[in-house]
Parts: sequence; C-alpha cells; structure tokens
Amino acid sequence: MSKNLIAAAALAAAGMAAPAFADTTLHVFLWDAMEAMDMVDNHTIGNDDDRSTDVMGVTVNTTVIPAGKVTFDVINTSTDSEHEMVVTKLSGPDGTLPYDADSMRVDEEAAGSKGEVSELPAGEKGALTVTLEPGTYVLYCNIAGHYAAGMWTEITVK
Repeated sequence: MSKNLIAAAALAAAGMAAPAFADTTLHVFLWDAMEAMDMVDNHTIGNDDDRSTDVMGVTVNTTVIPAGKVTFDVINTSTDSEHEMVVTKLSGPDGTLPYDADSMRVDEEAAGSKGEVSELPAGEKGALTVTLEPGTYVLYCNIAGHYAAGMWTEITVK
C-alpha cells in the first residue's frame, strides 16, 4: 500500500478528511511592500511594461508546471494586509482579464475562475487543488485594488 493511501486511511479512521494528493505542488507567496511606496493602479496584464514599482505581488517557486492535478500551497507573507489567490486560464499568452475599474476588481465569473484561496489574513496559509489543462494561467489577488497594483503572476501549464 502506498504512503499516500496509508495516510488517507489513517485520517479517515481518525474522522478527518484526507488531503487532496496532487501530481504537482506550486508554492505561492502573496506579498506587499505598501509602506515602501505609493499604490499604483495600472499594472494589470497587458499594461505591465515596468513592474519595478509594483507594491504588491504574487511570487511562485516555478512558472512552468505539467498539466494535471496541481496543489497551490499559498502563504500570505504580509505583516498587515489580507490577500487571496485566484486561478484563471487566459485565452492565450497575450490574454487579459475582465477588469472593472469602478470596483477595482476582476470579474471572476466572466474570467472563468478555476478556484481560489479566499481572503487570507496576514501571515496565514491556505491551499487549493485543481486539475489544469495546458495553457497560460494567471494567479492574482482580487481584493479591491490589489490586482491593478501588480498583485499577479503568470504560469505556463504544459
């Protein structure tokens, strides 16, 4: 019996839900440097010529992963801000997201969200397991103003 099956059986016997085992784990870090500079609001996908002034961001341990079951292991490294992580497949490498400037948020339903780790308080962790097909995906925070402040990154699923 595999170690994963043994662990799942032990959790089930203890009355606990078994974790979703994935082929790939992507480590995601949600960060901000708000105290360092003023908030910018034009660093959405397609308008990111100079990201050096981003005051928020999403960093991953690798930007290319294989297709299949993926677990996003997410940590909010901020010391005082709440963040979240949403996964959306782009229409292609030059795709954009349906951003509404009035609400300062992406329309997740129109974008085709694949799932999210909802609002994480500063210093907290969360996880999401989804099955991804090949393509270009964006991981972003959709708390008002955060995406446009540069809080996103792209990954390629092959």
